[in-house]
Amino acid sequence: MVRLLASVAHLEEAEAVVGLGVDILDLKNPNEGALGAWSFDDVRIAVDALKGQVLSATIGDLPMRPDLIVSAVRAMALCRVHYVKLGFFQGDPWGPVLAAVKQLDLYEVHLVAVLLADHPLDLAVIRTLRESGFSGVMLDTADKSKGSLRHGRSDDFIGAFVEEAHAHSLLCGLAGSLTLADIEPLSRLGPDYLGFRGALCDGGRTQRLNPSRLMTLKAEMERLTDAL
Repeated sequence: MVRLLASVAHLEEAEAVVGLGVDILDLKNPNEGALGAWSFDDVRIAVDALKGQVLSATIGDLPMRPDLIVSAVRAMALCRVHYVKLGFFQGDPWGPVLAAVKQLDLYEVHLVAVLLADHPLDLAVIRTLRESGFSGVMLDTADKSKGSLRHGRSDDFIGAFVEEAHAHSLLCGLAGSLTLADIEPLSRLGPDYLGFRGALCDGGRTQRLNPSRLMTLKAEMERLTDAL
């Protein structure tokens, strides 16, 4: 069954949805960009408050500078979330970042690469991610105003992404302004999880998360994925 990742903007939202069947609770600040980060202090508070809940956290929309990335990844790993998500943005080459991250001891915390479907993307990088110590890879979008992941990339491309991730034994997630209508076609492609934010909120991704929307979406995921 495809699992559910839900992004929460602060501890109050997180506490409101614990116990509603979220497989991975993603600590992300939607007001700070595609992969906006919580403060490290707030992440530590959430880890203490949400014991037993699997947590992921983003490190922010950082430039591809090894010094910045390594510092942020190490600090987030020390917060003891289960997954640290690192976005790969256009600009500086990725090679130095991958080489630097490969040297990190992350204290049993898993590193997940977030690749952006609305940027140029060569799926060959997935193998390099595995060789650099990543445990998972996620396909997301940077520009949330242009519709869901499936508006910018074909199902064939997304399916190839999933296949390549699994070929290299990486956990695979799909996200990017996903809606209820995306659940069935994306689930058929076989990802490990689907990630949601805007579909859980009243009025868009920067507005407050509505637990009833989450429950509706979770029920729809269970209904559709059980039928596949």
